Amino acid sequence: MPIRTVEQTASTNEDMLADARAGAPEGSWLRAVTQTAGRGRMGRRWDSPAGNLLASTLVRLQPHDPSPATLALVAIVALHDVANAYAPGVPFAIKWPNDLMANGAKIAGILLERAENAVVVGLGVNLAWHPEGLERPVSSFASLTGHAPDPGEFCHDLAEAFSRWLGRWRNEGLGAITRAWETSAHAPGTALIANLADGESLSGLFSGLDTDGALKLRLADGTTRAIHAGDVFAV
Repeated sequence: MPIRTVEQTASTNEDMLADARAGAPEGSWLRAVTQTAGRGRMGRRWDSPAGNLLASTLVRLQPHDPSPATLALVAIVALHDVANAYAPGVPFAIKWPNDLMANGAKIAGILLERAENAVVVGLGVNLAWHPEGLERPVSSFASLTGHAPDPGEFCHDLAEAFSRWLGRWRNEGLGAITRAWETSAHAPGTALIANLADGESLSGLFSGLDTDGALKLRLADGTTRAIHAGDVFAV
């Protein structure tokens, strides 16, 4: 599948959203060497220096597809596969819904944005560099292994993995994805804190994923709460 590469742009997601509105087909990919206005979930800034993976792809929704929001699970499962191939000795783990972690530090994130019947999947992976001084630990492939994968090669392999998992999501249903996600995530019983969009903060134990991909959090009173959106951190 072709991957268009540009030296610099404001945001690969913004560019891909424009391409989607102009009729770009599913499977289109855009990779930037650097971004000047990269962003993460909830409007956060995403630092975008050269040497890291800064890319977006496009999915055209079909009538019987699972929920579009669960494409985040597709993307992170694909990314987990590729990360393990490049650094098999690193203990990568998925944190709900779509962060890739290693030794408790974040090394990648995913941002979904929609334009009519299209979903743009943005992927940022710290290959050569990671920011310092953040509230939560972050890392990179270079820090973990002493070597940074080539962003173009990494993107090519990620595009192939995403295509495979997208096919399973579409043909086998969400269950195939959630099973792979749970196998690659923090263990059941892991203590988590979920900060919700309305300001509520919940503490509990990870109890897997609901049938729609929501996080199941077992609270101290024995009840289980389904978390559909928010920031989740291991305690």
